[in-house]
Amino acid sequence: MALLVATKACDYVGVSRKSIIGVTMPGFGTTDRTYNNAINLMKALGITTKEISIRDASLQHFRDIDHDINIHDVTYENTQARERTQILMDLANKENGLVVGTGDLSELALGWATYNGDHMSMYGVNSGVPKTLVRVLVSYVATSGSLDEASNAILLDVLDTPVSPELLPPDENGEIKQKTEDIVGPYELHDFFLYYVVRFGFSPAKIMYFAENAFADIYPREFILKWLKNFYRRFFNQQFKRSCLPDGPKVGTINLSPRGDWRMPSDAVSKVWLDEVEKL
Repeated sequence: MALLVATKACDYVGVSRKSIIGVTMPGFGTTDRTYNNAINLMKALGITTKEISIRDASLQHFRDIDHDINIHDVTYENTQARERTQILMDLANKENGLVVGTGDLSELALGWATYNGDHMSMYGVNSGVPKTLVRVLVSYVATSGSLDEASNAILLDVLDTPVSPELLPPDENGEIKQKTEDIVGPYELHDFFLYYVVRFGFSPAKIMYFAENAFADIYPREFILKWLKNFYRRFFNQQFKRSCLPDGPKVGTINLSPRGDWRMPSDAVSKVWLDEVEKL
């Protein structure tokens, strides 16, 4: 999505797409599918392409902090995310450019980003766009005829790929093992919760009632309740990441930027909301 925005911006102002530097940074969890899609999409869109592996730098860092590479914990994952951000920031300094962030509104709401890793950029162009809308917009671009057939095919395959940070090694078949929605829950549910929490300030009971009716033919009640509880827990616990966001545009009716509509202390307590969820 961020790449599509950048190419469209260049087209609007008449600047060569070669001024965009796309960087793929393979790590321990990168699969052939996502790697090839990244390389082929950058080539199809006509931007400058760079490949910088993070494996050696991450291994060196593990040695520096005495971390066992066979322990696939949060240190293992966040090392990779922060190494990627360091590369992008330093490359931007070298090229006198800006790091355009790829994180979206849904990830910010759940805190599904590494603090000072992919959480950070110089401009968060997707920060006001929820994941469900990102999917709709990418699908629209891929089917509207605005790009060539090769780009369209790649975008459609990207949409068909499970959402993942790919920070854990693939499975025995070389497929993505770390699937975001298996860990934090379906984004269509979380985006639903987010809208009614932030836009209207509805209570957990009211949101649960709406969700049960909206998703009656998709998810059972227990499933919705499980992820509603997870939403409130993460939404409160992860505010500290939103308190220091890079600038980004407000696109829809809600935004979580501390410089826009959202004011929330990082030490806010979720007990009142979670107590109500427990009674549902």
